[in-house]
Order: sequence, then structure tokens, then C-alpha cells
Amino acid sequence: MSEFKDWYYSVPFFTRYWLSFTIILSLIGRFGIINYGYLVLDFYPFINQFQIWRPLTALFFYPIGPGTGFHFLINCYFLYNYSQRLETGIFAGKPADYFYMLLFNWACCVVIGILVNLPILMDPMVLSVLYVWCQLNKDVIVSFWFGTRFKAMYLPWVLLAFNLVLSGGKQIFPDTRYVGGFGTAPQARVAERPAGGTVFGRHNWGRGQTLGGN
Repeated sequence: MSEFKDWYYSVPFFTRYWLSFTIILSLIGRFGIINYGYLVLDFYPFINQFQIWRPLTALFFYPIGPGTGFHFLINCYFLYNYSQRLETGIFAGKPADYFYMLLFNWACCVVIGILVNLPILMDPMVLSVLYVWCQLNKDVIVSFWFGTRFKAMYLPWVLLAFNLVLSGGKQIFPDTRYVGGFGTAPQARVAERPAGGTVFGRHNWGRGQTLGGN
């Protein structure tokens, strides 16, 4: 146990807690301690019901199941490996700069997630960190599956192509919209959008009262 503790506290601060929160929140959702429907990014409850935690939990939560477990482990590996390299490399001794970069990447992922209806942000966030490392180390030779080797600058595009192949050319990121039971739509849509409303919702404010009337 002491070996694990020594390893855990040797991991750089932001990488350590990002990885920890990801594993903990994913397991909480997996075992139903908190309904996973409250953890994903959904525009309507986020804006209209003021569920302001969703952009943050969507970053840490990932639906673990028979069809997604391996992808989750790969994501955790990339998170640990490349976030740690950045935090101990170009951002060594500059935690505020690294936090600002993570904050900016996360904000971009939230905007993209809302625009393209992407409820889980782990994939794009991990890929953004990997992309930054690859751009800072363009000429470093990295290894991929089956012993293939190429420059780091090509790694993000290889991963995108790999996901496209696995999904049959239908999507860049794995389909995590159906996180309930990993194949059935989530049941925790707290409230339906008002009939006839737009993506921004619609409220019935009533007719009000005429100023100066009886």
C-alpha cells in the first residue's frame, strides 16, 4: 500500500486529481450511486434548470461498461501519460499556466459539446491535451499499435482516423449519447422541453397586467 501511496503522490498535482476525479465519478455513475443522467452535458437542464455542475461532471464522468471499458482505460492512459508530460515538461514550475491551459481547453470542449450535442467531454479534453503535447514535440517518434512508428505531430490525426475506422466512418468520437445501460437512452431526462419550444426553451410568461389598469 505504501508503494501505491508513493506513486500516487508522485503524480503531478493537476494530473493526479483529474485522473482521480475521472475514476471516482465514473465508478459512481457505473454503480448507480448518482444517476448518470445528472452527470452528462445537456443544454436544456444546464440553462433552463440551472444545473450548473453539468459541464464539470461531463468532463470527469465516462460511462463504463462492457463496450466502453477498454476505451475508458485507453483514455485514462493518455490522460496520465500526456498530461503528466506537459505538467513536468514545458509547464514545470508554472502550475497557473497549466491550469489556464486546461481551463481554456475545457471551455472550448463545453462550447463544442453544446453545439454538436456531445454529452461526455472526456474524449475531446484528453485529445486536446495530447494535441498540445504533440505540437510541442512534433519531431518526437511515437509508437502506436502493431509497432507502427511516426512523428508525434501525426498522433492526434491517427487517433481520429482510428476512431472513425472503429465506428464504421460514422463519428469521430465514440458514441456516448446512450450512456444508460450502455445501449439504451438515459432515463434521467429530468424534464422534457416545452412543446413548440426551441433549443433555448420557451416560457409562458402570461399576459401580465396593463400599467395603471384596475
